[in-house]
Amino acid sequence: MPRRAHEDQGLFPCEAEVARRLSQDPVAWKAKAIILERDGLPKIDPLFGGRFWPGVVAFLNRRYGLSRVEASALDGQENLDAF
Repeated sequence: MPRRAHEDQGLFPCEAEVARRLSQDPVAWKAKAIILERDGLPKIDPLFGGRFWPGVVAFLNRRYGLSRVEASALDGQENLDAF
């Protein structure tokens, strides 16, 4: 079975592919992405030429309350002999 072009874009898809994956018109996505970047949408990585897709998914999960895992500050040195 031949592979479709978007399947070869991996972790850093082009903006047209990001728009397609998010069911957005590519022209409208360009304007929306600028606004969403202000809230934490990963920017286009200059080295790879695309947005890091797992980061886009994580951003959307946080935006819609599907991610409850938050990084916490270290609370000091662990003492495993305390038990």
